[in-house]
Amino acid sequence: MPFLLTDEQREFGRSLDALLTAADTPAVLRAWAAGDHGPGRALWGRLADAGVFALTVPEAYGGVGPLPVEAAVACVELGRHAVPGPVAETLAAGALLAGAGGPVAEEWLPKVASGAAVVSLTLEGYGPYAPDADAADAVFTVTGGELRLAPGPGEPSASADPARRLFRPEPGGAPVAKGPAIRPAARAAGDWAAFATAALALGCGEELLRATVAYVKQRTQFGVPVGSFQAVKHRLADTLLGLEFARPLLYGAAVELASEVSRPGAGAGSGSGSGSAEGSPGAGAAVAAAKVTAGEAGYAAARTALQLHGAIGYTEELDLAWWLRRARPLRDVWGTPSACRARVLAG
Repeated sequence: MPFLLTDEQREFGRSLDALLTAADTPAVLRAWAAGDHGPGRALWGRLADAGVFALTVPEAYGGVGPLPVEAAVACVELGRHAVPGPVAETLAAGALLAGAGGPVAEEWLPKVASGAAVVSLTLEGYGPYAPDADAADAVFTVTGGELRLAPGPGEPSASADPARRLFRPEPGGAPVAKGPAIRPAARAAGDWAAFATAALALGCGEELLRATVAYVKQRTQFGVPVGSFQAVKHRLADTLLGLEFARPLLYGAAVELASEVSRPGAGAGSGSGSGSAEGSPGAGAAVAAAKVTAGEAGYAAARTALQLHGAIGYTEELDLAWWLRRARPLRDVWGTPSACRARVLAG
């Protein structure tokens, strides 16, 4: 099926690129990693003003979604600029809370859409850690048929990406929603988290490739740019092919998610008409295919970037180091490659 972004969707991506280029995200990343969330929260607010976090929030709660294609466009740009914070988790929370419905959705979804609330979460089957829980206004956990608001971020755990810290949320917390709607809402949230992470990984890989191409054009050996060597060209070409192969799978998953949202009876909430999909096997398999392909392509781009930058690639002073450290965690979070491949085969 042919698929092209509309002019409006392309312009949305260009506007986000311009916004983030002016924001000096490496400085924001360094502050975030040091525990200073002020610059990151200010950037978060500007992204919310651009409509990013309203993309998974239904109109009934002050959002404009669910809009999977636009969410993919946004997350690719956020990945290219390595925006810190629980981006995928906040977007997934839109699907989770819309599916849960009731007072918790009425309280938190308008805050998510407006950027007033940064949200992290954990879901059964995806590991116990909530990224950036220390910077979040709410950390939601799902256990069985209960949605809980964690009483605190818990203790930090080691993370390969210093600007993406991991926390095991404090146990307990009173249930804020429960019942038969919670499980399908959690499945939909897991799909959205994996989908957004795939887009972030694709954007991260694109930036790693761009920076590497620029570097090999200026680095010389034997009086010529190393980018003129055939082995270097082949390595870069393989990296580009991996990223370009992932792109149609990402937008194919977006189309599947959009179909799920629009099908009759797709609401996962308590009759609220939220339009949040329940996460069918077909959409889940498409998301898993996008996640494993984009994650592997982004990680391969990181390996290429590190090799072709040589020893300079290891230095913390190089801004590229933040993208290098992010590629592997994005590959593994919200569905490891092996788990995603198994889901594709099952679907």
